[in-house]
Amino acid sequence: MQRQVSPHTIASYRDTFRLFLKFAQQQLGKAPSDLTFSDMDITLIEAFLDDLEQRRGISARSRNLRLTALRSFFRYAAYFEPEHIGRIQQILAIPAKRYDRRLMGFLTRPEVNALLAAPNTQTWIGRRDHALLLVAFQTGLRLSEMTGLCGVDVTLNTGKHIRCVGKGRKERSIPLTRCVVNVLKAWVKELKPGDSGLLFPTARGGRMSADTVQYLFAKYAKVARQTCPSLQNKRLSPHIARHTAAMELLQAGVDLSVIALWLGHESIKTTLIYLNAHLALKEAALKKVKPLNGHTGQFHAEDRLLQFLNSF
Repeated sequence: MQRQVSPHTIASYRDTFRLFLKFAQQQLGKAPSDLTFSDMDITLIEAFLDDLEQRRGISARSRNLRLTALRSFFRYAAYFEPEHIGRIQQILAIPAKRYDRRLMGFLTRPEVNALLAAPNTQTWIGRRDHALLLVAFQTGLRLSEMTGLCGVDVTLNTGKHIRCVGKGRKERSIPLTRCVVNVLKAWVKELKPGDSGLLFPTARGGRMSADTVQYLFAKYAKVARQTCPSLQNKRLSPHIARHTAAMELLQAGVDLSVIALWLGHESIKTTLIYLNAHLALKEAALKKVKPLNGHTGQFHAEDRLLQFLNSF
């Protein structure tokens, strides 16, 4: 609370300690409220992290996030439990696990159009989902930013844009295209004045959960694959809309610094991942380079006597 971190970070740390305390209870036979600082050592922490990977099947990236939450706690505890500093230093020294960094996935324009055509716009839910998908692919907002949008965050008249407060409590504004504005103008007329004020509420007027948005992406991906075969081998998640928005800006020749501002990146280094995935940009760079002079040749077997001598 003192650091004023986001609710998302608080929830992540809460879940980590919930899992850890349950694991400690199973291993030590003590109720969470009966645990003492002396019960928590490097052996227990490492066993907990291994259990997350082996039994729960989490990725190395998720394991590292859990470790980060635990480190934060023990770093804080060092000020109040100096007699346990040796134990704490051992825990803080646990290394993060390395993992393969795959190329970032994104969708082409025909794939995006197939996904946008999937919702049934004859229903209220279908119109909401179509508007949500359209805004996601045009703005590149994070999932938490999308589900937290309110009607007051959207300006559809002069200076059409969406305002959001993202990671690190940084506020930014993202302009909207005419197509998105027209869809949103029609959509906001369907929102009930007495509801929570959310731009994309649930049928009951509450905030959509991350699982709900993940579910609707999976549902519409299944429909879109019937008309767009190239989607068959692509894993669709809410975050792919953010990647796709960034790649469209990059392919249009927008400077990386502007894309970083658009996405709300703390550092332009984060935005460089899109350059790595942009094969066409690399091919264009290759065309500017003078080609190397390679020589073609045909294999000729060595003399039989030399072959015999080389065999020793």
